[in-house]
Amino acid sequence: MSPASRRKVVRYLRKRYAVSERRACRIAGLRRSVWRYQSRRRQPEGFRERMVELAQERLRFGCPRIHILLRRDGYAVNYKRTHRIYCLEKLQIRNRKRRKGASAAPREAIAIPDRPHQRWSMDFMRDTLADGRAFRTLNVVDDHSRLCLAIEVDFSLSGERVGRVLDRVAAKTGWPEVIVVDNGPEFTGKALDQWAWERGVRLHFIEPGKPVQNAFIESFNGKFREECLSQSWFTGLENARRTIATWRDDYNHVRPHKSLGWSTPAEHARAASFPPGRLRVASSSSGGNQTGRN
Repeated sequence: MSPASRRKVVRYLRKRYAVSERRACRIAGLRRSVWRYQSRRRQPEGFRERMVELAQERLRFGCPRIHILLRRDGYAVNYKRTHRIYCLEKLQIRNRKRRKGASAAPREAIAIPDRPHQRWSMDFMRDTLADGRAFRTLNVVDDHSRLCLAIEVDFSLSGERVGRVLDRVAAKTGWPEVIVVDNGPEFTGKALDQWAWERGVRLHFIEPGKPVQNAFIESFNGKFREECLSQSWFTGLENARRTIATWRDDYNHVRPHKSLGWSTPAEHARAASFPPGRLRVASSSSGGNQTGRN
């Protein structure tokens, strides 16, 4: 039992049974000096209230990310104090863990590109509007900086539409060397294959049923689901687009990323001293098909 809990016992005994301080402390097993101790610790003004406010705004942020945001707000406190008050306020989030069977296959770390826009990853997600209609999102992420390059939202997203979205992103960043995708029909179809060949981009297809081979986009999808889709009620498609665009901007420029040393993806991309991706567009007569299904 912690000293704080024993103090509660002493307080209860003295109020309920009117016993002396000495006897109550003896029953609770608490030294009288501990009972009388008054903390001299100074708490920054508004610190606790700001922590609760951030936890209510960002329901899926744990203590480490809350601590980073508090430091950005100017509260010069160490992590131990943040964690202590975080626990006292009962702000812990409950993670839903799935039971998984043990695998005998060895696990290998996925190589991280050494410069921005060298390799992208993309995937589809699905959610529903308030009226029950389903819509899809196309998520595109840079594997080096974890920057979310695009989230396209619509009821239907074809292979031709995927190519147009990538063209729009590449107009700002340049073409990547490789794009990692799964084996969905929009990615394996002729439209995207032709798009990749004309631009000299290689499509890397993961093995069927092995989403861990596309771990960067799968990690992003989990954050997108928990922090945006599961927390929002979309009244219409335009409302969904606005809400998702706001979350994407927050993810890129505000949300601390653990694997980036608690910097944001935008900060990490700016800090990289490498040039952006290739700015050339290969002509259709430049040789054979350069897309590979590895």
